[in-house]
Amino acid sequence: MIRVGIYGATGYTGFELIKLLQRHHQAQIVFATARSAAGKRLGDVFPTMIDLPLIDAEEANLAAVDVVFCCLPHGTTAPTVQRSLEAGVRVIDLSADFRLRDPADYQRWYGNTHPAPELLASAVYGLPELHREAIRHARLVANPGCYPTSVILALHPLVRAGLMADTNVIVDSKSGVSGAGRSLSLKTHFGETHETFSAYNIGRSHRHIAEMEQETGLQVIFSPHLLPVFKGILSTIYVRLPAGTDAALVREAYGVYRDEPFVRLLPGGRLPELRHAVGTNLCVLGIHPVDVDSGRYILVSVEDNLIKGASGQALQNMNVMFGLEETLGLMS
Repeated sequence: MIRVGIYGATGYTGFELIKLLQRHHQAQIVFATARSAAGKRLGDVFPTMIDLPLIDAEEANLAAVDVVFCCLPHGTTAPTVQRSLEAGVRVIDLSADFRLRDPADYQRWYGNTHPAPELLASAVYGLPELHREAIRHARLVANPGCYPTSVILALHPLVRAGLMADTNVIVDSKSGVSGAGRSLSLKTHFGETHETFSAYNIGRSHRHIAEMEQETGLQVIFSPHLLPVFKGILSTIYVRLPAGTDAALVREAYGVYRDEPFVRLLPGGRLPELRHAVGTNLCVLGIHPVDVDSGRYILVSVEDNLIKGASGQALQNMNVMFGLEETLGLMS
């Protein structure tokens, strides 16, 4: 039995993780922390029948766990990560603090000096489809961002096969409001999102670009949008391949995912929608040849931003780290 600790249990990702762990028959939650809700139970914070006590982080007994999940805000996880690693506990961090290998990139995109640059070299980017072997042996796994997961998984086969004729790509993504977190804000208030649709941080300003470029080696122009739904991401990606590249050859490149339990490629002529993936740990892909003669293609990628884009992927990483069946807790 894997003994689990969760820091930040009352955010959307923490709660989603707890729900997934409830059906994982080889994991046990030993503690769950919540700063403002310490002393309460999970049912006091969420409408749930999961009866879990919430404690202050200072009360967490690291000697009693094998792995901790850090579901804390960006820029705040380093002390918890350091303390856990020093206690001999493996760490899966759901924040952005250890995703970028270069501390200069972190400072550029997050506006602060990295709080623990000495740990970056040992942190593994937690996308199992790309880094499974490194994750298996890692002490610290940096769980990817939600947008980057959908984009990197769509682009990776083309990059791996050497099929990118242009290293510049345009990514147009739409996300449900849960991607902004549970904290109250006017931007994600029901009255501000219902029956409307908006773009934000477009072009070269969204922080998730750093992960996309690090993992693909491409240059990304990124336009995220806020959908009036709770969960789900749909990314539409515009690429140029060598002129005359046949669709069959493109689909062949995606054979790299043939044995992956959580990536699906739809048949030619079909494109994914949110309902293909929401509520699952799947990333579902579609390929549309716009103009074969000029090599122009459009990729469509969908996922659940709180599952494959966050907590489900974190649980998948835990399964890999401890040599378990990768689908445990993630497939009925």
